[in-house]
Amino acid sequence: MTAYTATVTVRLKHGVLDPEAETTRQALERLGFELSALRSADRFEIDLEAADAADAEARAESMAERLLANPTIHDYEVSAAPANEGQ
Repeated sequence: MTAYTATVTVRLKHGVLDPEAETTRQALERLGFELSALRSADRFEIDLEAADAADAEARAESMAERLLANPTIHDYEVSAAPANEGQ
């Protein structure tokens, strides 16, 4: 088993109201920034032991489906890399 860090990024689907992003977008525009859209996201970093990156991603995918995201209103992305990568 190898240590991996799986990353799950959860966003509201297009068309679902995102009041946090809307408030932030308005504030950025008042500060002079021009943008066409803004969406908020939650990012979960999960340290786990797995046989390989595919196994780590599959386990994180299961976590996303069962708890971290609501598939009715959320889209999510999962990736995994060895835990020591980038350190």
